[in-house]
Amino acid sequence: MFFCFMNNSANFKSGFVTIIGKPNTGKSTLMNLILGEKISITSPKPQTTRYAIKGIWNTSEHQIIFVDTPGYLKPRYELQEKMLKIWHNALKDVDLIIFLTQIDGFPTEYDKEVLNQLKTLKNPQLAVFNKLDLNPEVDRNELVKYLPESINEVFFVSAKTGENIPELMEAIKYYIPFHEPYYDNDMLSDLPMRFFAQEIIREAIFHFFEEEIPYSSAVLIERFKEFPDKVIIDAVIWLERESQKPILIGKNGSSIKKVREYAERELTRFMQMPVQVHLFVKIKHKWRKKQSALKELGF
Repeated sequence: MFFCFMNNSANFKSGFVTIIGKPNTGKSTLMNLILGEKISITSPKPQTTRYAIKGIWNTSEHQIIFVDTPGYLKPRYELQEKMLKIWHNALKDVDLIIFLTQIDGFPTEYDKEVLNQLKTLKNPQLAVFNKLDLNPEVDRNELVKYLPESINEVFFVSAKTGENIPELMEAIKYYIPFHEPYYDNDMLSDLPMRFFAQEIIREAIFHFFEEEIPYSSAVLIERFKEFPDKVIIDAVIWLERESQKPILIGKNGSSIKKVREYAERELTRFMQMPVQVHLFVKIKHKWRKKQSALKELGF
């Protein structure tokens, strides 16, 4: 159901904003901050985001659909090929592109590659330097000189503290066209709850494990059952090697218990009702390199 006055698109702005950049620059954190809700999972590890995730920001005058993308990377196996394709597709037919990078170390080789991609696009573009809280005295002019002419405006922000986010939002609203809303005004995302269950379980794995376990794991929801007073979820965690299984499970199941408890807590908060999660572990050899396995995961 749309807002009652939205038939007059001359008074309403709606459009799509893609957030791009190299891995681990705070793209998901920025989108979550703007939306006021955790839509995209986060962790200090790069390549946490594997899909293009839409988050919808609604007001009486705007509907802005933010698209959080996987970090730009050079693919080394089939999963990363799919992620790069998602990245390129997210740039098509959008009203605004936000290039997000972090102040320290800019420009990296990945930054330069992303900026080279932007040179060829005609979409309006904002450059956003994140993590200003870690380097407030940075020489801004020194960083800006590396940006291509395709960039319309530049902002220095902190997605962690919210510094300069209101100014960034004003610029975003400026570039969004007058258009009727694309989604109902009570929608926060166009993705099903099963997807968020899968992602939150994966986020838990990124939080509790190091090295290869987060990158070798995938989550598949086999059962998602809603009852009047609770939700029950059965999920299978894929791993690539037998040797990884005892690490994930832990002594007497202690490690996988942490994953389950984290997922139940976060999903209960997100869904506003009790959630029970049952986890199972399956070895799926080289799933990251197999088309059939990736198709099963929705790629």
